[in-house]
Amino acid sequence: MSRRDQIRMTPEEISAYFDEQKVINVATMSPNGRPHLAPLWYFPHGDGVATWTYGSSQKAKNLRRLPEATVLIEDGDSYDKLRGVSLEADVELVEDTERVIEIGIALTQRYAGGKPGDPVPDELRAFITAQAGKRIGLIFKPTKVISWDHGKLGGTY
Repeated sequence: MSRRDQIRMTPEEISAYFDEQKVINVATMSPNGRPHLAPLWYFPHGDGVATWTYGSSQKAKNLRRLPEATVLIEDGDSYDKLRGVSLEADVELVEDTERVIEIGIALTQRYAGGKPGDPVPDELRAFITAQAGKRIGLIFKPTKVISWDHGKLGGTY
């Protein structure tokens, strides 16, 4: 078995990793042909992830032109602890206000320690609703998944 095969995460490990991590780095293609890279909060969504961004942001403009991205989630502070997942993804741009509100609520609940389906306080819903008019949802649907967990090597290389 190759080292690459030894460090690959299973689908269950990837799902758990998505639940554990907090920031994705999203690469889109700028008009000048160079990658545009931006960190974003996210929540797991199907086999991929979802988030929102300002509709006037550079990443939104890039995704309207070419709805494809590469998403990186990674951690580890030494070689033997490196873990990560890279997703090549098609991106669904969500502009329906009600769906954008749902995405905003899911994000806010996750980062406030809540769970999907928890009751949403009226003041939170009002805040998210006010934000939703300026934002679009982004749903990243993986077309290719690459993962690594160097901890699986047990300190050997």
